[in-house]
Amino acid sequence: MLNRVILMGRLVSDPELKTTGTGISVTSFRIAVDRSYVKSGEERKANFFDIVCWRGTAEFVCRYFGKGSLIAVEGQLQSRTYQAKDGTNRYVVEVVADNVSFTGERRENSGAYNASNGGNQSYHQNIDSQEPPEAYQSGSNSDFQDMPLDDDLPF
Repeated sequence: MLNRVILMGRLVSDPELKTTGTGISVTSFRIAVDRSYVKSGEERKANFFDIVCWRGTAEFVCRYFGKGSLIAVEGQLQSRTYQAKDGTNRYVVEVVADNVSFTGERRENSGAYNASNGGNQSYHQNIDSQEPPEAYQSGSNSDFQDMPLDDDLPF
C-alpha cells in the first residue's frame, strides 16, 4: 500500500502550538495551494488542505512559520470521524506531516525565520532537536584535488 502526499503552499493563518493531556506537542493549520491552471478571464484558484504536525515537527512549524509563509509538507493522508458539539457526525481528511521544509523566499518582515541559507532547511519527525539543522558551511578550494583529464575513465 502507498499513502504519501507532498504539498507546497502558503499558510492561511499562524499555527498555534497545543499540548495534549499527556504532554505531546501538536499543531494543525491550513495551507493554500495554487491550482496549476487558470481559466481565461478568471483569477487563479487555490485548493486548501488541513495539515497536522506532532511533537518536534509541531514545535518547528510554530517557531519558524507564520501566516503567508511558503512551506513544503510531506506526510500521509488520514481520515477520521468525530462528533461535533451540536451532535452531528463530521468526517475529516487531513495530511499528517512527518517532514516540513522551508521553500522559496525569505521573508524579512516576519522575523520568524533567521537562517542564513536562504530557505533550504527542513525538519524530519524523527529528529528531536529544538533547532533546525545547521546550514552547510562550504570549505575552501584547498579541500579539492584537480583530476587529470584522461580519456580512459573507468566508467
